[in-house]
Amino acid sequence: MPADMNDYFKKKKPSNGGGGNNNNNNKPNGNVPNGFENGMGKFATTIAIIIFVGFLAVSLKPFAIVNSGEVGIKVTTGKFNPIPLKAGLHLYIPIFQKIYIVNTKIKMITYSNNSRVAIGDGNKYEGGLRRNESILVLDKRGLNVQIELAVQYRLKASSAPATIEKWGDSWEEKIINSTVREVVRDVIGQYTAEQLPEMRNEIAKAIQTKVKISIDGLKGQPVELSSVQLRNIELPAKIREQIERVQIAKQEVTVAEQRKEKAKQDAQRKAEIAKGEAQRNRIEAQGEADKVRIEAQEQAKANILIAQSLTPALLQLKQIETQLKFNEALKVNTNAQIFLTPGGAVPNIWVDAKTNGKNIVQRSTVGNNEQ
Repeated sequence: MPADMNDYFKKKKPSNGGGGNNNNNNKPNGNVPNGFENGMGKFATTIAIIIFVGFLAVSLKPFAIVNSGEVGIKVTTGKFNPIPLKAGLHLYIPIFQKIYIVNTKIKMITYSNNSRVAIGDGNKYEGGLRRNESILVLDKRGLNVQIELAVQYRLKASSAPATIEKWGDSWEEKIINSTVREVVRDVIGQYTAEQLPEMRNEIAKAIQTKVKISIDGLKGQPVELSSVQLRNIELPAKIREQIERVQIAKQEVTVAEQRKEKAKQDAQRKAEIAKGEAQRNRIEAQGEADKVRIEAQEQAKANILIAQSLTPALLQLKQIETQLKFNEALKVNTNAQIFLTPGGAVPNIWVDAKTNGKNIVQRSTVGNNEQ
C-alpha cells in the first residue's frame, strides 16, 4: 500500500485537455475534492503506524506479569531499581529496561544420595526441590562421614533487588549451599564417628543454630532461613560394625542385669515370705505359751481357792461320803474280805479275796484317786 494515498488519486485524475466527455463534467472543475484526498492519506498513515506499533509490541513484549509468590526486579540500563515489583502487570521500555522475575516462596535444598529421577526445574531438582549430593566431612579422627540434610529457606521480597544485584542468579549456591557445608564440617569435626549417633540431637541443634547465625549475619539479611533438618548420618562400615558389637554387648549386659535384679527380687520375696512364716510361728507359739501360762495361773488360783475352802468339817464330811460309797460297793463286791477304815489321814484299804490279797486298792478318805 502506498504511504500517501494522494499519489494514487493524482494518477487517476483525468486530463484537462481534449473535448471528450468524462464522468467529472458534473463536478466543479472536473476534479476530486482535495479534502477527501487528504483524509484518506491520514487514515492510511494511522493504520500503518498502528500495525507497526502492534508488531513491535508482539516482538519486543514491553510488559511482564508477576505472579503471587514472586517479585519483579526492574533494571534500567544496567541499574537495579531497589523497589521490588509486586504481583500484577508491569510495563517497561524494551532495549533500555528489563524485568527479572524471582521466586520468593519457601524452597528446599536436600543433601542426599537418593538417586531417584529428578523432576521439576532441572536435573538438580526433585519435585521442585533442589537436590545435592550428601555432604562428605571428616570426624575428629579424620574418618569419612556422610551427612544428609534438608534446608528450608526463602528469598526476602523486600531486599530481593539488592540480593540479585550483589549475589547474582547463583545466590542460593553462594549463600545457602556454601554456608551449610562449612557449618556441617565445623560441627562434625568436633566429634568422633562413634559419638555421632548418640549426640544426634545435639548435633542437629548445633548445625541449625550456626547456619541461622551465619545467614542472618549477612548484610541486609537477604535470606530467611526456616529450618535445617538432620536426616541421616552415614558412618564407615567398620565403625557401624563396631557400634553394633558394642550395642549387642550392652544389650547382653542389660539382660544379665535384669536377670540378676529378678533373682535378687525373688530372693527378697522368699526372705520376706520366710520372715513372715517365722513371725507367724513365733506369734502362734507365743499365743500357745500365753494360753498355757494363763491356764496354769488360773488353775493355781483355783487350787488356792480350793485349799482355802478345805476346812476340818468339810474334810470330815467328805470322809463320811466316801465311806458311804465303800459301803455301797461292798454290797456289789461280795468277794471282798477286808475293808479297813483307819481314821485321820490313813487311806481306806480294800482287799479283794479273789486275788488272795495281792491286789490292794487304797482310797483316800477325801478324793477318789486310785494309786
